[in-house]
Formats: sequence, structure tokens, C-alpha cells
Amino acid sequence: MKGFIKEFKEFALKGNVMVFAVGVIIGGAFQGVVTSFTENIMSPFLGFFMGMNFDNLAFNFFGNDIKYGAFFTTLVNFVIMAFVVFMMIKVMNKLMVLGHLDEKKPAPRLCDFCKTEVHKEATRCQACTSVLPEPEPEPEPEPESESESEPEAEQETL
Repeated sequence: MKGFIKEFKEFALKGNVMVFAVGVIIGGAFQGVVTSFTENIMSPFLGFFMGMNFDNLAFNFFGNDIKYGAFFTTLVNFVIMAFVVFMMIKVMNKLMVLGHLDEKKPAPRLCDFCKTEVHKEATRCQACTSVLPEPEPEPEPEPESESESEPEAEQETL
């Protein structure tokens, strides 16, 4: 039982769970804003053209009121929420792509004979079976110690 409690603590206190909880709380608050917008602004505005508020649209079915106007209002609320979530995801995807633009992919290795892309460690082309020259070694990244080299350059010029 102690192992279960320990495992649950680790799960519940992880950053992702806390971010998810905050997202749910903000989502609930946002839903309240969209619901208020739909019921207090959109429905009366659209109802102006029909001569009444959509929330009041109903018909009687064997003594029960079927409020299809309230359902329509809820449907509009859902469409607005879905659109906003779609736009947020679209923006997030654009930001993710922009974040990965800095990462440079090495140019693909091409066969000298048929110009087919081959694996970087291949010795023969899979398309034309030509023997490939040894691949060029990848250059090692230079250490980022420019701040150390700048004072030396300043000392030389003085």
C-alpha cells in the first residue's frame, strides 16, 4: 500500500498533471465567458432579427415544453468553443514549427550516379547498386567559448 501511495504522489505532483489541472480550471472559466457571450449578446442580437430571444423558442409536446431555442444557444456556444480551441491549437502548431526552424538538418546524401537519396552509412546505392565513396565525416561543433576569446583580442589591440 505504501508503494501505491508513493507512486500516486509522484504522479499527482508531476509538472504535467499540474499544468493539466490549471488548463481545466482556465477552460472552465473560459466556458463561462463563452456561455455568457452566447446567452447575453449573441442570442438577443440574433433574436432581434427574429423578433424574440432564441432561448424563448419552444413548442409543447404532450404537456412538456421542448426548448429548442435553448438547445440552439448551446449549439452556438459549442461551435464558438470548438473554433477557439481550433485556433489555439493552430497557433501552437505554428509556434512549434517556428521553434524547430533553428535546428538544421544535414543535407541528404545522394548517390553520385543515380542521384537517389541513400543512408548516410551506406556503401552501395539501393537503387542502382553502385559502390559509393566513403561518407565524409561530420564536422564537430565548435565550442561556444567566444566570450573567452574576445578579451584576448582586445588585449592584442591595446
